[in-house]
Formats: sequence, structure tokens, C-alpha cells
Amino acid sequence: MWPFKSKYQKLKREDVVDAICNLEKQQQDIETGIVEKTKDIEDLLEKGKVEKNNELKKFYAKKIMNLKEECNEDVKRGMYLLYNIRLMKRLKSAIDDNSFFANTGKVSLGNLLGDQKGLAKFLNKALNTKVKSENVLTSADDIWNEIQSGYVENEQIYGVNEQDDQLLAIFENADEVNSELGVDTSSNNEREKQANIGD
Repeated sequence: MWPFKSKYQKLKREDVVDAICNLEKQQQDIETGIVEKTKDIEDLLEKGKVEKNNELKKFYAKKIMNLKEECNEDVKRGMYLLYNIRLMKRLKSAIDDNSFFANTGKVSLGNLLGDQKGLAKFLNKALNTKVKSENVLTSADDIWNEIQSGYVENEQIYGVNEQDDQLLAIFENADEVNSELGVDTSSNNEREKQANIGD
């Protein structure tokens, strides 16, 4: 037997959970940073497209390259943290398993399972209870299906008639409907533009 206890013997579940929470927070911070940097890159790309000054374009390009490098590093750190979190969660699961099976093992199952006749009687009773319960459900389901099969939907309420078809056609022929109502969207748009210019 080893003279010293393993580090894992002293390990507390709470400590592992705290470590996971800290790692997840770091990972979330990195993810937020990546999203922000990606947005900055997109903004700089848009600026660079419309910029006329070559010096400013070069400046934007350098900033974009720097941000891309930072993003790549952040992605690697994020992946490292994700891997670390996965292993820590496995460790927590192992601690939980150890605790669960140690506590469950204290129940004297040997005495219960040793009584073979009693076990057979109990299992038969449990099976019969299950069968009876299932039969109640299937019978109720059969009655439900039998009653429902005789039901016919009320066409007046649920059916689609000509009026419904006309209403639905409005969405498909919106331009035609507007012209029939005397609404000219193009002239409205033109009037709005002129009004804005006048302002």
C-alpha cells in the first residue's frame, strides 16, 4: 500500500465545479472578444472599400491583419479552454460516479437478491401490474380512436371556401391589389423622396 494518499482522494466536488465555472467564464470572455474583433474587421473592410486615400486604406489593412492575428490566437485559447472544460467535466462525473456507487454499495443488496423465490414472486407481481396498467392505457386509446374515427370536421368552420381563397390571393398578388385600390407604390415612394429633399 502506498504511504501517501492520491491527490484525487482529497479532491472535493465543489473545487472541481468552481474550476469549471472559472474556465467557462474565461472561455465566454474570449468568445465575446472574438465576436467584437470580427465585427471590427467587417467595419474596417467596409471603410476600406469606400476610402479614397491610399494611406488610410493601408492603415485599415494593417489593423485588419492585426485583428485577424489576435482572433486566431483567441480561437486557439478558446479551443484549449473548451478541451480543458471537457476534461474537468469528466473528472466531476467520475467524482459523482464514485460517490454514487460508494453510497449505493452500502445498501445490502446481497440479502435481497439471495431470496430467489421471493424475487421471482416480486418480479411476477411487478410484471402483472405493468401488464394491467398497459392494458388500461391501450383500451382507453382504442376507445379514443374509435370515437375520433367517427368525427367529421365541420366544413363551415374548418373548410376552405372561395372567400378564403380570395383572401389568401391578396398576399400573392399584392401589387395587383394595390393598383386596383388606386395605390401606386412607385409614385408614393417618389413623393416621399421629393418631400425628404424639400426638408
